[in-house]
Amino acid sequence: MASDKQDRDTGDRASAWHRGLSAKLLVLTVIFVMLAEVLIFVPSIANFRMNWIHERLASAQLAVLALEAAPDRMVSEALGRELLNNAGVLAVTLRRPDSRGLVLKATELPMIDRSYDLRSRTGLENTLDVFETVFSKRRRTIRLISEARLEGGNFIEIVIDEQPLQAAMWGFSVNIFLLSLIISIIAATLVYLSLNWLMVRPMRHLTRNMIRFREAPEDPRRAIIPSARRDEIGRAELELNSMQSQLLQTLKQKNRLAALGLAVSKISHDLRNLLAHAQLVSDRLAHVDDPVVQRITPKLVSALDRAIDLCSNTLKYGRAQEVPPNPHPFALAPLAGEVIETLDLARPDAGGIRMTLEVPEGLTVHADREQMFRVLLNLGRNAKQVLENEAEPSGQGLIVLSARNSGAATVIEMTDNGPGVPESARRHLFEAFQGSARQGGTGLGLAISSELIRAHGGDLQLMEAGQGATFRITLPAAAEVAGGGAGKKRAAEKVESE
Repeated sequence: MASDKQDRDTGDRASAWHRGLSAKLLVLTVIFVMLAEVLIFVPSIANFRMNWIHERLASAQLAVLALEAAPDRMVSEALGRELLNNAGVLAVTLRRPDSRGLVLKATELPMIDRSYDLRSRTGLENTLDVFETVFSKRRRTIRLISEARLEGGNFIEIVIDEQPLQAAMWGFSVNIFLLSLIISIIAATLVYLSLNWLMVRPMRHLTRNMIRFREAPEDPRRAIIPSARRDEIGRAELELNSMQSQLLQTLKQKNRLAALGLAVSKISHDLRNLLAHAQLVSDRLAHVDDPVVQRITPKLVSALDRAIDLCSNTLKYGRAQEVPPNPHPFALAPLAGEVIETLDLARPDAGGIRMTLEVPEGLTVHADREQMFRVLLNLGRNAKQVLENEAEPSGQGLIVLSARNSGAATVIEMTDNGPGVPESARRHLFEAFQGSARQGGTGLGLAISSELIRAHGGDLQLMEAGQGATFRITLPAAAEVAGGGAGKKRAAEKVESE
């Protein structure tokens, strides 16, 4: 079994190499170098052909000049054949300025298959002649006309067998191919090693780290340690490390929230039983004739009912998932009065903190009454705690709850004259366990309030103020709430325009 696994791992690595960047990089480098050599090869072989021809022209002209030095410009047949063989031509004619031509030729001259006047041919034509010579399938005899090479006449004309030229060009091509192949392999190896060191190896390191981190994302030891590189790879390592660190923090927070949810469920279960017993005791208070008891008992029973319902919902949804709102119209002023009494801010001597209402008596809100009570209670409690914890209170603490109808929306604002919300807390103000502006706070109050208002299709915002903090609740009209909050954006825009 171990041997089979080792064989599979070896096969997987070999297959991965063939599919990986290294193999592709090596092959592409060889191909590109060979393509570059091909582009260089055609002009090179064209230049080789012209040099070969010019050498033959110069040798032929020397042979004719040797003929001119002979008595009566006549040489023996054997000497003439030797001059032609040394020059590598079959015949040569040198035209003089005085129109006299010196001719040296073989006894039997074959039929000429092709003539080239080098005096008028362009570079492109010379390049095309390369392919005509190299790929010629039969042995040809060609005539070449060019300017005199050694200033011994006007022009020179030679007849040669093309086969030696073709063989020389094929030999040159093979040499160029072998040299190009060696150069491409060397260049490809150097480029491969360089890029493999600079790019492929770091990418493999990143990939291996991501795989290890995926296997155990809760383990902080598996997060990548950025190198000292300052290029794109170094930037990728930094970004990956940042992403993994954020994910670790998120997972830790999720685990804490899961543990907290389980603990809250257990506590809520026992707390509900205790509250149920307290509710039974409070029912007996309704039969006491004391006027103070008669006035306080309904409020106590109402508070106990809310607490029992909240515990039941927590147990029902496990993670304290909020019940969808059941909106209906109700007067806001009485609800605001209940909030003031619950916060114990109705008395003038309530710890130097006073809460006032600026809510018209006839103003109604289309929302879930119990959820709106929780929202206003959370906002009011936060404002009260801020004013209580203020190091140097400037006079009496004041909380103002105001409301107004604004066409398609109802706007509710709670303002205090405290120190305001610190800049460090504003970024995550409405996120649980992250947005608390108070030492020891959890930030749950604002997170729950924001969630409840969004469920109504509204919006909860912290408004910019010169002093203190102002939280604005924007609730859409009844038709918009019934439509699932579709008018949230329009309502907010309406309020901002005012």
